[in-house]
Amino acid sequence: MCGRRPLPLRAKHEKQELEREDIMSAASPNAKKTLLIRNGTLIDGSGSPAARNDAIVIEGNRIKSIGALPPDVHPDEHKNVEVIDAAGQWIMPGLIDAHCHVSYGYPSVKGEGKGKGPTRPEFSTLRSARSVQKVLRAGVTSISVPGGTWFTDVGVRDAIKLGLMEGPRMFVAGRMIVTYGCIEDDEPSWEGTPEHSIGKLCNSADEMVTEVRRQSKHGVNFIKMADSRSGESQMLAGDEIAAVVGEAHRRNLRVAIHSRGAGSTRAAAEAGVDWIIHADLATDRDLEAVAKAGIPILPTATFLAVVIELGGKVGAEKVQLDINRMKRHYDLLGQLMHKARKLGIKLLVGTDTGNNSFTPYGELHAKELEIFVNHGGFTPMEAIIAATKHNAYAVGLEGEVGEIAPGRLADIIILKKDPIADITVLQGGRHLSRVIKDGKIIDLGAPEDLLTFQQAAE
Repeated sequence: MCGRRPLPLRAKHEKQELEREDIMSAASPNAKKTLLIRNGTLIDGSGSPAARNDAIVIEGNRIKSIGALPPDVHPDEHKNVEVIDAAGQWIMPGLIDAHCHVSYGYPSVKGEGKGKGPTRPEFSTLRSARSVQKVLRAGVTSISVPGGTWFTDVGVRDAIKLGLMEGPRMFVAGRMIVTYGCIEDDEPSWEGTPEHSIGKLCNSADEMVTEVRRQSKHGVNFIKMADSRSGESQMLAGDEIAAVVGEAHRRNLRVAIHSRGAGSTRAAAEAGVDWIIHADLATDRDLEAVAKAGIPILPTATFLAVVIELGGKVGAEKVQLDINRMKRHYDLLGQLMHKARKLGIKLLVGTDTGNNSFTPYGELHAKELEIFVNHGGFTPMEAIIAATKHNAYAVGLEGEVGEIAPGRLADIIILKKDPIADITVLQGGRHLSRVIKDGKIIDLGAPEDLLTFQQAAE
């Protein structure tokens, strides 16, 4: 088993926020109401085999107990006990997408602006607010957002926390820190990186540290760095990566890096980043360095799979991406998954939803689980654990979400079909019976009713 390097402590104010959320939940009109889930088959996210469920008791926004019905809970005698009968259904933790862009700047929006995507922060915010409600209604109760425009994602995250609107729990980065030649450095040098793009151009370690401080001031949860798009060359120097990690960790922020290539992957492992996205061009020696450092990898094969499938249907020229390159990366990610498992490297589950018009919100968040099973050698149960218990790390809530257990936050989905028998039933929300987030039942109404703002909690 590989050694586990120490991870930065979650910022004290984030723990205080969780405590405040518990207090707000207890003060709400529904605080005295107990939610009871009876019957069904429980997949608790711990890795234990699926088992018959008797009673899951939820009080406020946390799970009070699982197992036998407690003697002090009387569903037939008290109106303050709401019962969900899950007979013939499957109960599991809410899904977590560890790679979901919310305010990505490049997808075209007909009739809005003249750039590659939303060019006004106001429009980006409203569009993002609607998008995350689709995510929640697909059974995804938490997302990690590795880069977006302006500080839109911070605002949407906080609106959800304050009860202004529904949405998943969000753990967000700001604009990706890049240098010349990195992914998202797409404009001519005299243009730089416009505010509506998701890259922030920094061409020295000092500039990168300054950007970490700026983003920290504006309330991000973690910092996203990004090396070259395809990984053939290393664009971020090792000392630059180390400078960002040092400053971010000093401020209790985590650091993720887009790194396909060998050089940047090794440098990221040596610098102590918190997770690495892709790493498909990493050598065996590089992966050994990642394993030694105890750093998880987020492969994100879904985007590639969708591009390959779409290219086969409409042709590469319409997709406007190099299909052969996508196939090469996809095959290498399959090899990476097998190598990583042998080395004891934890794999996280993310989809890159929202980074293009063909990665729509609410549709692909569980596609990565299918790829883990068919391409990466995972069992369905292992894939579910990766997308729940293990993915809790990518949203800064390990030990809080991702498992159905006493004391955990009550993020639960109920399915009409068995995801162990067929992992694809988790996709698109089509087999959902219920979504429960923070102890509240989400209305799985028609799409046109999604954008509903609520009165802020006092």
